[in-house]
Amino acid sequence: MDRNQQILELTIIAGELLLKNGAEIFRVEDTMEKIAAAYGAEDYTVYVISNGIFATVKNKDSSYKTQIQNAPLSPVHLGRVAAVNELSRQIVNGELSLEEATEKMRDVWNIPFTSPKLQILASGLGSACFCYIFGGSVIDSLIAFVSGILLWIFMLKASKVKLSKMITHIIGSAFVTICGLLAFNLGIGEHLDKIIIGSIIPLVPGVPLTTAVREFFNGDHLSGTIHLIDALLIAGCIAIGVGSLLKIAAMLEGVAVI
Repeated sequence: MDRNQQILELTIIAGELLLKNGAEIFRVEDTMEKIAAAYGAEDYTVYVISNGIFATVKNKDSSYKTQIQNAPLSPVHLGRVAAVNELSRQIVNGELSLEEATEKMRDVWNIPFTSPKLQILASGLGSACFCYIFGGSVIDSLIAFVSGILLWIFMLKASKVKLSKMITHIIGSAFVTICGLLAFNLGIGEHLDKIIIGSIIPLVPGVPLTTAVREFFNGDHLSGTIHLIDALLIAGCIAIGVGSLLKIAAMLEGVAVI
């Protein structure tokens, strides 16, 4: 494999890692260009959208090598973004050979996600804290804590069977609504709305929405629009799950929703 092909593959790996794990388009393109320049690629061009990378490098004989990489939207792992950033700094500083950099960049794919138990605990704590912040009582927060834990257990199970993201969010939001309704009608909670708000917080698409705003500010309107649509679809699914269950509950006799 010639050097230009190696450079192209290294930059594609770096770009895919960044793009799939929540980095904005400007960061992906800038990192790929700096890596290519550090290894002597004189005519390197890259074009990135939210789910794809197009990169080209010019050979000495004036021919071009081009690679296209599909990068569908996927769960975010900011630890991998940080690792790529650190590697890119080492590359620019001349600390790694091309072969070493490629090997280390491939190793970044193996950085594991947070353990399921810690994810479940974080979901419960996040739900409880936001419930309290939005005006819920301590009892409401405890219910939200349990709902958040059960919600993330469901989300982890759904990810294993590869359920559609839209269906997963509709079912998940409906599930925590049922939990809140049960507790409230058993006389345990004080504010049903605060319990539900806290419980659905783990589903809120914070990273896609933030990325969309940053893309718009950087002038990447196409990618910003894609991330914004993704965030709005998730928000709509949450609204459908919660709203449909509350509507059904309101139609049933003996079920309190206020």
